[in-house]
Amino acid sequence: MAVDAWLLAQGFLIWPIWVNSVGLSCTLQTKPISRSLYKKGDVIIGGLFPIYVEAPEPDHMFIQRVQGSHCQSVELRSYHWLQTMIFTVEEINQNPSLLPNFTLGYLAADTCLAETSTLSAALAMVTGQEETVSGEHCTMAPSVPVIIGDARSSASIVVADTLSVFDIPMVSYFASCACLSDRTRYPTFLRTVPSDAFQAKAMARLLHLMGWTWVGVVSGDDVYGKSGVQLLLKELKGSGVCVDYHEVIPKSHAPSRIQRIVERIQSSKAQVVVTFAIGPDTEVLLREVVRMNATDRQWIATEAWSTSTHYSAWSGISLAGTLGFALRRVDIQGLGSYLTQLSPEEHLMEPLVQSVWEDVFGCRFGEQIQSGPLRPQCTGLEKVKHGEAYFDVMYNVYKAVYAIAYAIQDMLACQHGKGPFENGECPDIKPIKPKQLLHYLKAVQFTTPVGEMVGFDENGDPSASYDIINWHVGAEGKVEFVKVGQFDAAKGPQQDFQLDLRKVFWGGGWDDEVPVSVCSENCPPGTRKAVQKGKPLCCYDCIPCTSGEISNSTDSPECTKCPERFWSNTERTECIPMIVEFLSFQDNMGIILSVLSAAGAALTITVLAAFIHHRDTPLVRANNSELSFLLLLSLKLCFLCALAFIGQPAPWSCMLRHTLFGISFVVCLACVLSKTVVVLVAFRATLPGSNVMRYFGPVQQRAGIFLCTLIQVGICAFWLVLAPPLPTESAGGELGARVVLLCAVGSVAGFSLVLGYIGLLAAVCFLLAFFARKLPDNFNEAKFITFSMLIFCAVWIAFVPAYVSSPGKYTVAVEVFAILASSYGLLVCIFAPKCYIILLRPDKNTKKNMMAK
Repeated sequence: MAVDAWLLAQGFLIWPIWVNSVGLSCTLQTKPISRSLYKKGDVIIGGLFPIYVEAPEPDHMFIQRVQGSHCQSVELRSYHWLQTMIFTVEEINQNPSLLPNFTLGYLAADTCLAETSTLSAALAMVTGQEETVSGEHCTMAPSVPVIIGDARSSASIVVADTLSVFDIPMVSYFASCACLSDRTRYPTFLRTVPSDAFQAKAMARLLHLMGWTWVGVVSGDDVYGKSGVQLLLKELKGSGVCVDYHEVIPKSHAPSRIQRIVERIQSSKAQVVVTFAIGPDTEVLLREVVRMNATDRQWIATEAWSTSTHYSAWSGISLAGTLGFALRRVDIQGLGSYLTQLSPEEHLMEPLVQSVWEDVFGCRFGEQIQSGPLRPQCTGLEKVKHGEAYFDVMYNVYKAVYAIAYAIQDMLACQHGKGPFENGECPDIKPIKPKQLLHYLKAVQFTTPVGEMVGFDENGDPSASYDIINWHVGAEGKVEFVKVGQFDAAKGPQQDFQLDLRKVFWGGGWDDEVPVSVCSENCPPGTRKAVQKGKPLCCYDCIPCTSGEISNSTDSPECTKCPERFWSNTERTECIPMIVEFLSFQDNMGIILSVLSAAGAALTITVLAAFIHHRDTPLVRANNSELSFLLLLSLKLCFLCALAFIGQPAPWSCMLRHTLFGISFVVCLACVLSKTVVVLVAFRATLPGSNVMRYFGPVQQRAGIFLCTLIQVGICAFWLVLAPPLPTESAGGELGARVVLLCAVGSVAGFSLVLGYIGLLAAVCFLLAFFARKLPDNFNEAKFITFSMLIFCAVWIAFVPAYVSSPGKYTVAVEVFAILASSYGLLVCIFAPKCYIILLRPDKNTKKNMMAK
C-alpha cells in the first residue's frame, strides 16, 4: 500500500483488473500501454525493450478513463533483444551446473521508446501490478527484484532515479550515457554496455588519425545525444579537430527543421558528419538526406545505429561507406538459428507477440476488421531472414541475464555465518530481496559460455570494447557490415585503437581514397599557420616564413629560427650554412683595390726616387725637399694601409688598419699644413727687416709635424685601450644566406675623433692654401695644395653617407676607396706638376725661372 500511495503521488494510476464473474475467462478493463511476455519461475527477471518506437500521446487531463491505445512502428531489432533474453533464460534453465533446482522466469515489456511508458512498465513490474494474460486466465505477475533495461539512456535515468528509492537493481544492455556512471546519483544502476566516454574517445582518435580536422556534428535532443556530444567535444579539445556546426534533431521531427539541418550539412565544407542520436531520430534525418540527395558525405555512426539492418534496407547504397562503432560482436551458439526459426506458437495468445508478428510480416491473426486494407492470414510459419541480426546488443542482453544468474548462484552458495551481511547472515532466497541481489551483482565475476570474463567496476561499468564497422556494398548490391578495426580500452593508450585502412570503403563517392575534410588546405613546409580572425583554429592562412626562419613539416604552427651561422634556403624548408663573406684578395673588388693600392705605393716611390735623384735642382730645393720626402713617405703609408682593410678580419688587423690609417693621414696632412704655412709666411713677410721666418725654420716644422702626429697617436692609444676595433659578424636581412665578417669600430667616439681630427687638419690646410692661392704663377705650390685639399675634403665628405648606407663588405670597400682617392688626389695635385717639370721640362727647372716674377 505504501508503494501504491507513492505511485499515486507521482501521478501514476493503478488500473484494476476486472474479472468476468459469469464465466471462467476474464478481461482487462483498462489495458496498459506496454504489452508484456511472462514466464513463471523461482525468481522473475524484468526486461524493458523498445519494441515499438512510436508511443501514443499521453493524456494529461486525468478527467476520464483512458481508452486502450497501442504503440506503432515495430522495431524488429529490439524484438530480437527481447527474444535473446528469453533464449538466455531458457539456456540457463537447461544448464545443470548453473542454478540447479532453481528456475528463472521473466517478465518482459514493451516500452514504446518513451520515458512515460518505460517508467509505467518498470513500476508495474516491481510492484506486481503488471497484468498478464495466459490462455483464458488473467493473473497478476509477481514483483521482480531486478530489471534488465532500458535501451535508452534518458529512460534509464528516469527509471534508475525512481527504483533507487527501493534499492532495485537495473542492468542495462544499451544505455551508454556517461552520466549513468555516477554512483552517488544512480547507486543501483549497472550495465553491460560501455560508457559513451570511451566511444567519444575512440571517435576522437578516428577523426585525428584520418586527418579530418573540419567535421559536422548532429545529435539527438535527449540525454544520449547531449552527453555524447559534450564528451566528444571534450576529447576533441586540443586534438586539432574543429566542429563546423552542431545541429540537434528535434523530438517533434518537424520536417522544416530536418530539412534545414540537411541544408546545413550540404552547405558545409565538412565532408565528415558525426552522429550522436538514437535510431529513430537518426532515421528521420537520413531519410531526408537520401531524399535531398545529400549523401556525398562520410558518415560516422555510433553504436545506436551502426549495425541496424533497418537503415541499409531502405537507403540502399546511398549510405555505403559509413563508418561506425559497434558493440563487440560475439557469435552465441544457437542464437542465430533460434531467431531465424522463431514462431509465435509458444506465445500465440500473447498480444505482444501477435502484434509484432502482424507488423513484421504484414499479415493478420484471427478475423480481420473490414476497415483498412485487407491483409493475409498469419500462419505462424513465416521465417525471419537469416543475417538480418548483428549480434552486438544481443550479446549485452545475454551477459546481463548471465550476470543476474551468477549473482543468484553466489547468493545460493552462501554459507551460514559467513554471509556478507550483518552478523554474517546470508541473503534471503525466497523471496530474493533486491537490495541483497544488488550487493552480489556489484561483485559478480564470471565467464560467459563464449569464454569472456565479465564483471563490473566501481561505477557499475564493464570494460570498454568496440568493433569498427564499415558499410560495404555486397555482391547483390546490398549493404554488408564489415569489421575493419577495433577499440579496446583494456590494451592501453598505445594499442587500444586499430584500423585496417585497406579494408575500408569510403562514403561520399571517395571509394578507395580517404576523404578530405578540412577547413583550410594543409600548409606546406616553408610556411606557418595563421588563424583567420573570428574563426576556429582549423581555419587558417599559410604565411611564408621570413628570411632566417624555416618550417620543415606540414601545418607547422610556427617558423623556427635558424641557428647561428645558418640561414634559410629559398623554399624556407631547411637551414643551410651561411656563405662567409668579407673583402678578400680573391674578390674582383678586392683585386681592383689591391692593384690600385699597390700602384699608388709604387707611383709614390717613383716620385720619391725622382725627387731624391733631382734633390739638388732648384724646384726640389724650393719646395722644401725634407717636407716633400716626408710627405711622399706618408703618402706611401696611406696607399699601403689600404691593404690592411682587405682580407679576413682578425683582432690585430682590425686594430692595425684603423690606427695605421689615422696616423699616416695625419702625418701626410701635417706635412701639407707645414708646407702651406711656410709658403704663406714666406710670401707674406715682405716688410724690411722682418724676421718672421725664423719661427718657421726646419726645426719648428719638424716639431709641428711631430706635435700634430702625437695628438693622433694619443687618440688612437686611448681608442685601443678603452674599446678597440674587433672582428664582428653581420648576417641576415637583405644579405640573405651570407655572414659578413667586418671590423666593428668598437668605440664610435674614438672612430669619430680620428676622422674628426683628420678633417680638422684638412680644413685648416684648405683654408690656408685658399688664402695663398694668388701667389706668383711660377711658384704655385699653394694653388696645388688648394686643389688637393679640395679633392680630399670632397672625398671624405662623400664618404660619410656612402659608408653608412653601404651593406656588408661594401662598407669596407667604400672606406678603402676613400683612402685611395684622397691619397691619389694629394699625390697627383701636389707632385704631378713638379714631376712634369723635373722629368719632361728640365729647362724650366732653373733658379732664374723660379724667380721670374
